[in-house]
Amino acid sequence: MIRLGWLALCLAPLCALEAATRALPMGDAARGESLFPLQFAAHDINNTLFSTADRQGRVVLVNFFATWCGPCRAEMPDLQAVYSELRDQGLVVIGVNQGEKQEQVLAFAREFGLTFPILRDEDMSVGRKFGVRAFPTTFIIDSRGVIRNVIVGGPLTRSAIRRQVEGLLK
Repeated sequence: MIRLGWLALCLAPLCALEAATRALPMGDAARGESLFPLQFAAHDINNTLFSTADRQGRVVLVNFFATWCGPCRAEMPDLQAVYSELRDQGLVVIGVNQGEKQEQVLAFAREFGLTFPILRDEDMSVGRKFGVRAFPTTFIIDSRGVIRNVIVGGPLTRSAIRRQVEGLLK
């Protein structure tokens, strides 16, 4: 009985995050307001200000990661591959590094040949806004700005990423 209680205690925050973000539109569709959830702006690895407001109306995958995270490192090549394959169909991939300095993140992006935007969240405020508690955490957001899925943990494979986004791109 103690084991079951412990398991429920451990899974409760993940279930709450999943339930809270499953369909979280922001704004009022009836009035034509933006539905993009949790809008934010942050500097990318080239120190350019990046805003999610510019990505409204597109399918967006937001991946929170750290360079030291093994599963994060393992899924980066597949994230890059799917981005390369589907960006012309409207897929936006945004990587959000958590708590690391620009030099570390820039070296990581170069190591993996990443061409999608990589944002720096050195104080982890964007991660807190999204309720990120573990790495990697990936949000799949549809073109109306509704969070369709939250995937905590990894690594995500190329086929798993495609399954998440392809239906939303149609």
